[in-house]
Amino acid sequence: MQIQSPLQRLLRTAVIFSLSIVAVAVSAASTERTPSAPAADQGEGPYTRLILRGGTYISGEGAPPVGPVDIVIENDRISEITAVGNPGVPVLPEGRPKAKAGDKEMDVSGMYILPGFIDMHGHIGGSAKGTPAEYVFKLWLAHGITTVREPGSFNGLDWTLKHAKASNEHKIVAPRIVPYVGFGQGLSKPVFSPQQAREWVQNIKKAGAAGIKFFGATPAIMAAALDEAKKQQLGTMMHHAQLNVMRMNALDSARLGLTSMEHWYGLPEALFTNQVVQNYKADYNYQNEQDRFGEAGKLWQQAAAPGSDKWNAVRDELISLNFTINPTLTIYEATRNAEAQRNAPWHADYTMPVLSEFFKPNRYAHGSFWFNWTTDQEIAWRENYRIWMQFLNDYKNHGGRVTAGSDAGYIYKIYGFAYIQELELLREAGFNPLEVIQAATLNGAMALGLEKDLGSLVPGKKADMVIVAENPLANFKVLYGNGHYQLNDQNQPERTKGVRYTIKDGVVYDAQQLLSDVRKMVSSAKTAPPKQP
Repeated sequence: MQIQSPLQRLLRTAVIFSLSIVAVAVSAASTERTPSAPAADQGEGPYTRLILRGGTYISGEGAPPVGPVDIVIENDRISEITAVGNPGVPVLPEGRPKAKAGDKEMDVSGMYILPGFIDMHGHIGGSAKGTPAEYVFKLWLAHGITTVREPGSFNGLDWTLKHAKASNEHKIVAPRIVPYVGFGQGLSKPVFSPQQAREWVQNIKKAGAAGIKFFGATPAIMAAALDEAKKQQLGTMMHHAQLNVMRMNALDSARLGLTSMEHWYGLPEALFTNQVVQNYKADYNYQNEQDRFGEAGKLWQQAAAPGSDKWNAVRDELISLNFTINPTLTIYEATRNAEAQRNAPWHADYTMPVLSEFFKPNRYAHGSFWFNWTTDQEIAWRENYRIWMQFLNDYKNHGGRVTAGSDAGYIYKIYGFAYIQELELLREAGFNPLEVIQAATLNGAMALGLEKDLGSLVPGKKADMVIVAENPLANFKVLYGNGHYQLNDQNQPERTKGVRYTIKDGVVYDAQQLLSDVRKMVSSAKTAPPKQP
C-alpha cells in the first residue's frame, strides 16, 4: 500500500478517530476521494399505480407475517394492503384490488415483502481512496437498504448533499441519504469555546445537514453543541473515542442531550464501579492500532456485572432519556475470528481491489491492526461480545431502542454484506427475528425522526420495500447478495439469489441486476492497468 503524506493522513477518518476534537478541513482534494455516482440508468417508476400481487408481508412493527396480500402503491406511497386469501390454496379473484388502465402489476407470489432497511452507520466510501460511490450505492440497494445515515460526510458536506438531492430526485441509483457532519468539520482550527461550537452548529444547519457526528470534546463544548443542536432540530450521534471517554461516557453525553451513540465505547465506562479509567497495559499507545483494539477487547469485563444495581440503573436512565444505541456489531466481528472475515465468500466477486489493499495489515491505516493478532485476543473479544450482546438484549427488553448499522469500508466489511451480518449478530444477541427486523426498519426511522414516512409497511407511508423469495425470518442468510449456500432437492449444492427487488420511493430496482453491475465493476477494476503515481 502506498504510504500517504501527512496531509492525506489528516484527511483520513483514521485521524479523525485519533484526534477526535480536531476540526477536519474539507478541501477540494478530499471530495475527490470517492468518485461521484453517475446518472441513473436503472429503476422503474414511480408508477401512478403499482400493484404487488400475492406476497407475504412483514410490517416491521413487530406483527407476524401476513399473506397472501396485494399491496397497492400510488406514486411513492402505499395506499392499500389487502389480504387476498390463505396459504396453500389458490387466490380467489374476489376481493383483490382491481387493476386499472395503465397500472403496473408485479407477481410476487410466495415472496416476502419487508420495509426498506435503514443503515444507521453508512460511510459513502471515504476509507479506501477511489472507492466509487456507484459501487457503494448499488451494493446497499441490492441488499434492501433504502435509507442510510451518513455519519460524518467526510467527502465534504456539499458532496454528500449533492448525492442526497440526486437520490431524492431519482437522478442517481442510490438509497436515501441522511447527511450528518463530523463536529468541527470545515473549520481551519479546532473548536475551543462554547460560543464557537454554537455558531458552527447553526452554520451546518443552514448548510443543510441533518445531524452531527461527535467523537468527543470538553464537557463545556459538548454541552453547548448538544444544546444548540436540539434548538436547531439536528440529530446527534457519537463515537465515544477513548481519548475523551474518561471525561464523558455514554450516560454523561445522554444527560446533555445526545440522541444516539455508535459502537459501544462509552457504555462500559458508564458501568464502572471499581475504577474511573479503563485499565491499560503499561506500554499502551493509542496510535498503535493493535494496542487500541486489543485493549478494547477487555473493556466490558471491567464493567459492572449484568443484573447488578449499577447495570440496571444505567440501562434504565438511558431508556428514560429516549437514547438510541446503534451497536455496529459487524464492524468488530473480525476481532473474534479474523480468518473468517478475511476470507468471507463474497470478497472474490464483490470487493474492490482498493478495499482489499486497504484491509491488509498496515500501521498507517485505521482498522488494519492485524500486526500479530493472537488466539488470546480473539478469546477476549468473544467474551467482550457476550457481555455487550447481553446489554443490548436487556436494553431492548426493557424498552430501549436498538438500531442496525454497518460502518462498512473498514476491517474486511463490504457494503450491504456487512449490514446483513449485523442482522445475524442481533439475532445472536438474543433478538427474535421480528425484533431484528424492527431494529433494521422502524427503530431506525424513529431514531431519525422519519417514522411518519418510513420504517414500516403501513398505508400512507412511502413505498420503501425489500422483496425476497425466501423467508428471512427463518434464515437471514437468504438476504446476502451472494445468496445462501444449501443443498437442493437434486442433491446438488447451490446458492439462492438473495434480494430480488428493492423499492425506494416507489421506484423498483432489480437487485440481481445491481449485483451483476457490481461484479462487473470489480472485475474491471482487477484487470485495469495500475495508475501512475
